[in-house]
Amino acid sequence: MRGAPDDPDDLVGLLEHAASRWPDREAWVFDETGQRFTFAEIAAHTGAFAAALAGLGVGRGDRVAVMLRNRPEFPLLWLALARLGAVLVPVNTKYRELDGEHVLAHSGARLAVTTDEFRDLLESIAPATAVERVLTVDDLAAGTETAGTATGGTATGAPSGGTGELPANIQYTSGTTGAPKGCVLPQRYWTTLARGLVTDFPHIGADDTVLTAQPFHYIDPQWNVALGLYSGARLVVLDGFHPSTFWHRVREYGVTWFYCLGLMPTLLLRMPPDPDDTRHRVRAVSASAIPAELHAELERRWGVPWYEAFGMTETGSDLRMPPDEHDDFVGTGCLGRPAPGREVMVADGHGRPVPRGEQGELLLRGVGMMHGYHDAPEATARAFHGGWFRTGDLATMDADGRVFFVGRTKDMIRRSGENIAAEEVERALLRHPGVRAAAVVGVDDELRGEEAKAWVVPTTGTEPGDGNTGETTPDPAELAAFCAGKLAAFKVPRYWAVVDSLPMTDSERVAKGALRADDGDPLAGCYDSREGRWR
Repeated sequence: MRGAPDDPDDLVGLLEHAASRWPDREAWVFDETGQRFTFAEIAAHTGAFAAALAGLGVGRGDRVAVMLRNRPEFPLLWLALARLGAVLVPVNTKYRELDGEHVLAHSGARLAVTTDEFRDLLESIAPATAVERVLTVDDLAAGTETAGTATGGTATGAPSGGTGELPANIQYTSGTTGAPKGCVLPQRYWTTLARGLVTDFPHIGADDTVLTAQPFHYIDPQWNVALGLYSGARLVVLDGFHPSTFWHRVREYGVTWFYCLGLMPTLLLRMPPDPDDTRHRVRAVSASAIPAELHAELERRWGVPWYEAFGMTETGSDLRMPPDEHDDFVGTGCLGRPAPGREVMVADGHGRPVPRGEQGELLLRGVGMMHGYHDAPEATARAFHGGWFRTGDLATMDADGRVFFVGRTKDMIRRSGENIAAEEVERALLRHPGVRAAAVVGVDDELRGEEAKAWVVPTTGTEPGDGNTGETTPDPAELAAFCAGKLAAFKVPRYWAVVDSLPMTDSERVAKGALRADDGDPLAGCYDSREGRWR
């Protein structure tokens, strides 16, 4: 059953809770357009969209693809679909014909909603999918004028309760290692995640202002919406992540907490110091994969603690560093302890726990996780072992139950019998002042099984106006020597490529599947540090 009014387990209850408790409080601010919404206005607009969608025949279980940039219609449509018991299929705005077709066809969506910017693309894809109609948000908004608004907490065709386990999203993964898979996320996924951030650290409340800079088709802005509805906090939505202006926006809106991940901390540190760096209202920052060697510098620079957090599209929020343990583990790579509703095990290849301190695969279980991968029973079966989700991450657990990240099981390079964690090499490279971003993968080698290849993006050529100081592009031979001074010799990449950019996911991680899938000779144009020549 649906939870109590103050503790809903579905998005419908979450919206009703917010609209009744804080009707006139400002809930959303969209930085790019200046649009602002109160909680009552969100409920009204959501009801109107739900009625318009119901008028088009959308009901429980139907899938609707949405391809929108960071504009209010995205979260409004998401909540409207939840009111109908229908399912959102977010479509990455960077997608084009082939990857867009994969998501639309695989999801089985019959309706797509977008803007004029993407309408031609979706209409060209539609014949190869189940999509029967492509509408713009303007078309849908016009329909709300005749459909009326949904009142009383439900809309025409809306579920009447027990909706916590109804699918809310088919959320496609970022695809760092292969084709995106569709995670079936129930409504309880979002309320569980939001509840944990309110009842547990960072204890978000109605006095907080939180900020998101990720695209809405990625999960971060969506759970930030759920968090705001649960807590009463104001949510500021940026049009994207821009290192040169990010902290200006944080100060402008009086942000008290935000989450970031991937390369975002490193790119922020690349910005020139500002006299206003510590003049802000932020009380805590949560981040995934904080570079261990930069952790203390991040805290000194902005005068606020940065807390490690671990989560996945499949599982939500899983591990967090408790505030009372933070100071002792800065720069250690410690992920912290299980979040509320999560159990953690570090296991061997048979799913059995390994002794404390030994390396194994990180396994998770608990409430509010994905139901499985859409239309992929074999992939779902591989992902779960005896009710535990296999993360594909290597970790250790200390005697007190704290978890430490080691690396990805698919991101280990096996060279002459030695294991090389790609992330460790990447972290070393990022300490070089001439390196803006780096990625390391294994390439086949007849003698050693694999050799490491590094792609390096120099600090020159970053985004305009970011304040880059324009260091000279680093020489691969010098980078190899730099690595040799920080890592064991067998970990130093043999092959080097200097590039303008790396393929990235929306979670600001390198899409290594794209690097590995390069159809050409993986060594062509590379510098061979062993032979001292360009190939």
